Amino acid sequence: MSKLRILYVASEITPFLKTSDVADFVRKLPQDMQERGMEIRILVPRFGLINERKNRLHEVVRLSGINISVGDEEKPLIIKVASIPTAKLQVYFIDNEDYFHRKYVFHDKEDRFYDDNDERAIFFCKGVLETVKKLGWSPDIVHCNDWMTALIPLYLKTTYKNDPMFKDTKSVFTVYNNSFEHRFNASDLVEKAKMMDIDDAMLSHLETGDFTGFIKIGCAYADAVVNAGKTEHDSLNTILNEIAEHKLDLDEAETNVSERYFNIYTQLAS
Repeated sequence: MSKLRILYVASEITPFLKTSDVADFVRKLPQDMQERGMEIRILVPRFGLINERKNRLHEVVRLSGINISVGDEEKPLIIKVASIPTAKLQVYFIDNEDYFHRKYVFHDKEDRFYDDNDERAIFFCKGVLETVKKLGWSPDIVHCNDWMTALIPLYLKTTYKNDPMFKDTKSVFTVYNNSFEHRFNASDLVEKAKMMDIDDAMLSHLETGDFTGFIKIGCAYADAVVNAGKTEHDSLNTILNEIAEHKLDLDEAETNVSERYFNIYTQLAS
């Protein structure tokens, strides 16, 4: 088998930003896979907490300049890049002034969930796929982590399924218990999430407008779903049990996590 190409997508990565265990996971697993001979790309949002000067981010002009539609609006996509100092890994950052130039991640200083976090997630998911197209880099696996990346498996199975860059791409969706209580306007959310070749029925999981809706849609369209092992959330367990035919449970104390993912990737790509 030729060298597998794996795209990791998440809302955070150590050392640039850490709000949960996702950041450490997305820092460690790509390096493990790279050491096994796989070709790696990593994409995350450029949240305002990330200090560009300290982390030596710089804009990739050839990748920037695309407009991403979110509902009726189009927002400019800016791509930045930085290297992880202790590894031969580059991280690409999806940026937009309206969505990411804030001092906080998902909550404001009064700990209120941002009303437009749905738009930020949609912009990010669409932006990731457009960035990969512009890179001219065709991934074998797109590994999506947590709710903010949940629309990517849907987009890969619909709008992008006939794109030469993604025609053989498989997706993995890892679920974490980073739930939120906020409820978005469901009809607005469905309209904003739409793309070509997507009808309302495909977006029916989002009609709850909540965290579980995002998890459900990610689970419904991903080729493999992984439970990261921290799901005390009852509704989350119910969702995961419903899609058991392509679900894998990872125990928190498991030491061979990299081996498990390596096997998932190679099976999906074979």
